[in-house]
Amino acid sequence: MKLMVGKSADSTAVYLIEDTKALNLTAAMPEAGTDLIGLITTPALMEKLRNGDVSGTTEDAASIEPALPVTAPGKILCLGLNYIEHIKEGGYDIPDYPAIFMRTRNSIMAAGEPMVRPRCSDKLDYEAELMIVIGKGGRYITEEDALDHVFGYTVFNDGSLRDYQRKTHQWTPGKNFDNTGAIGPYVVTPEDLPAGAAGLKIESRVGDEVLQSSNTGNMIWSVAQTIAIMSEFTTLEPGDLIAMGTPPGVGHAKKPNPRWLKPGETVEIEIERIGICASPVMDEADIATQKVTS
Repeated sequence: MKLMVGKSADSTAVYLIEDTKALNLTAAMPEAGTDLIGLITTPALMEKLRNGDVSGTTEDAASIEPALPVTAPGKILCLGLNYIEHIKEGGYDIPDYPAIFMRTRNSIMAAGEPMVRPRCSDKLDYEAELMIVIGKGGRYITEEDALDHVFGYTVFNDGSLRDYQRKTHQWTPGKNFDNTGAIGPYVVTPEDLPAGAAGLKIESRVGDEVLQSSNTGNMIWSVAQTIAIMSEFTTLEPGDLIAMGTPPGVGHAKKPNPRWLKPGETVEIEIERIGICASPVMDEADIATQKVTS
């Protein structure tokens, strides 16, 4: 099942995507709400969808402007160094415990919204990543039970300001600039993907330039292992988001010169059977000018 939260006719709704058509679930069953948290926390609504018990008018899916799948996630947890070749290109040792960091709500935005290069740095990098949307929460979740806690999978671009990431041993500054982490536009439920979304092609590109190309089967820590590890130190809650790390090919590691994102480009992150997360790159100063003149 492919779901999308989006804006159409000045309202935000949850949509069921089938080929090129979008069924407005918020109109068909208002209790679903205007983002995925209603479906996440009310299993009976998902059961109605799976049974085909929901009907209504459809719209052209291409006409809907994407919004965040979960408007206010409680936590945005991110895994670093989860592909061996990416670890090597960054000059790190292969860890025996995953690198984990967090993102703020202000740092993320919906697919299609501008990825902002801030005025204080031109070293904006891309990172293609699989992202988990947590369905059922819990603490000390076992690896064997972990996939039962997944509501769905989406696409994430973990935009990073590399100079700020390396100012300290903690990555927080470089990973949390406003409007640098694009999510969506689709969330695909587990029954439509391989277990743990393993074995899917993952790629980043600008136009015809392929920047990264790998497979989610190359992750060191699987989705199930990651959920088990993270739930040891924090209680996972419905609507939490977990990013699964990026494969090799990031801009800062390109030889002989780094490949930074530039205003005017559109970076696309694609994961097989989930979708494409496209983000136009804009300079912070240009956005400020637009706001003044609009």
